Amino acid sequence: MSGLGSPRLHLRRTDSTNERARELAARGAPHGALVTASRQTAGRGRQGRSWVAPDGRALLCSLLLRDPPRLLPLAAGVAVASVVGVPALVKWPNDVLVDGRKVAGILVEGRPQERWAVVGIGLNVALQAEDFPPELRETAGTLGQGPEAIEPTLERLLEALERWITASPEDVLEAFRTRDALLGRAVRWAGDEGRGAGVDGDGRLMVQTRQGRVTLEAGEVHLVASTGT
Repeated sequence: MSGLGSPRLHLRRTDSTNERARELAARGAPHGALVTASRQTAGRGRQGRSWVAPDGRALLCSLLLRDPPRLLPLAAGVAVASVVGVPALVKWPNDVLVDGRKVAGILVEGRPQERWAVVGIGLNVALQAEDFPPELRETAGTLGQGPEAIEPTLERLLEALERWITASPEDVLEAFRTRDALLGRAVRWAGDEGRGAGVDGDGRLMVQTRQGRVTLEAGEVHLVASTGT
């Protein structure tokens, strides 16, 4: 059993588990405190997009970490991918893909000056194709399990997170590189394009362009291939 996940606040319905976890952090909740929800109505994804899931079909959770590791976004991505299984790849910084479809999204927020971070994870455990809005049916994926798999999946996820947030930076980088969905792939971002060239020692994405190699610290990167998002 993981030492993470206690205390746990479970909500039948909430706007955003990350928002609730941030509130708990501000009130002094301990390392490992967890917020889960059966339904999320205004969950935040990257770039301000929403993450909404129907009742009881997705694993929706936010974990509070005190003194988070430097490579937390990569460590979280590796942890989620390890729970999903061998085919899973991590699309920098925090999407988890299976066969080019997004099965999980991760959003890390926090206050470095106060030495805490919240890791929000949405994992499509039991969604069916018809559960996705039409505009996502070509790009979103699911583990295709039943709702009864959500709690066991959460247990495995907490164990994986505990392993990877305490791993050495070298181990995190090595694990991420073996699951790098962008390596060697054509990508575009903010009006430029190139090919993924791995991540550096600080977890930043390297991209080879016609003008040379550039390093991206943040932002959204798209796979150019039709299977990407």
